[in-house]
Amino acid sequence: MAKAIHMMIRVLDEARSLDFYDRAFGLKVADRLDFPNFTLVYLRNPENDFELELTVNKGQADAYDLGNGYGHMAFAVDDLEAEHKRFTEAGFEPRKLVEFAPAGEVIAKFFFVKDPDGYEIEVLQRAGRYQ
Repeated sequence: MAKAIHMMIRVLDEARSLDFYDRAFGLKVADRLDFPNFTLVYLRNPENDFELELTVNKGQADAYDLGNGYGHMAFAVDDLEAEHKRFTEAGFEPRKLVEFAPAGEVIAKFFFVKDPDGYEIEVLQRAGRYQ
């Protein structure tokens, strides 16, 4: 059976991204691999071993075109309202809290936020299938 180990995104400013992912989700640098043309920075938190891989292409000056293929990544939290308040106070500009109830029963509560490079991140209340 295959095991998911990381997801990669390209970022323009390593320090800005490290600050955001640390303050927003408690992700810390687990490893950093520096190469002549790019750097790979692996982030994780103590809750799991799945990592976010930040690719920093040296000499990249223009923001990346995220295109129309990227959807979002998601994090589950214990207290969605508290996290939304914390994100707001940190200046991350989270979107409004949403209760998703397509058939009348709430199956998810969440909000979205963008990282410094414009990547969408869904923050879900830990419940049901979202553990």
